Amino acid sequence: MRFFTLGYGGRTPDEIVALLQAHGVRTVVDVRLRPDRASMGRFVAAKTPDKGIARWIAAAGVSYVPAVELGNVFMDAPDWRERYRALMDASGALLTARLATVEPPFCLLCAEKRVADCHRQVIADQLERSGWKAEHIE
Repeated sequence: MRFFTLGYGGRTPDEIVALLQAHGVRTVVDVRLRPDRASMGRFVAAKTPDKGIARWIAAAGVSYVPAVELGNVFMDAPDWRERYRALMDASGALLTARLATVEPPFCLLCAEKRVADCHRQVIADQLERSGWKAEHIE
């Protein structure tokens, strides 16, 4: 199965929606550790789906699924990439298992615009080892 990844950094909600629709994405999987932080502006995950990112994603005909279990718990560490990769090596199958129930094609969403700067690359690597095919929307 194929999936996508996308970072919203430096993009507007309209740009995000256009990219999702251009790639036929049906579900956004939010892999941020704290999608509920108010400092994220229009990208905040509100307490109810009629507000925040879930609202404008749904208005575009795309489902929204928060997956905080895939959030980068090491993001403040200088060696976050190595630590997060070790976590995925040890528990990646468990942490990504829920993705098998998400309506495809789905897109892993995080803040960093470039996948090379984001933990979604590590998640993508884990999924690819399980037979998935990643396409990074840059």
